[in-house]
Amino acid sequence: MSRPDQAKVATDGGAGLGQNPFGALAGLANLPAGPGVSAGVKQGFTAVETEKNRGRVDVLRTTAGRGGKTVTVAKNFTGIGLPEKEALCKKMRGAAGCGGTVKDGVIEIQGDQREILMRVLREAGFRPVQAGG
Repeated sequence: MSRPDQAKVATDGGAGLGQNPFGALAGLANLPAGPGVSAGVKQGFTAVETEKNRGRVDVLRTTAGRGGKTVTVAKNFTGIGLPEKEALCKKMRGAAGCGGTVKDGVIEIQGDQREILMRVLREAGFRPVQAGG
């Protein structure tokens, strides 16, 4: 319900701006490079690859609930889905030469493979941290 003493605000979009605020930039040829683009790339020199930061990932070794078998776990991924986790798991299994799986959003690799998992995660742009003991 609206109160009779309040004025209604039009929501139809109103009048146009009448001019393009960026129209004057169209004729400029030497605009500055945007964020994340180095001047060398713009001028045709070799590009320096910037390191991606895709967030922190905890890497830990555990034996709980596995009959005494050691498993290395990578967990707390942010912003990636199941297909990318499965691709990472496949890379880790190949690098470590052992089995592994993705369960409940957590990558599990057989054996104590913390160093190998951390290397693969760094190459993928994550910031791996050894958690636990």
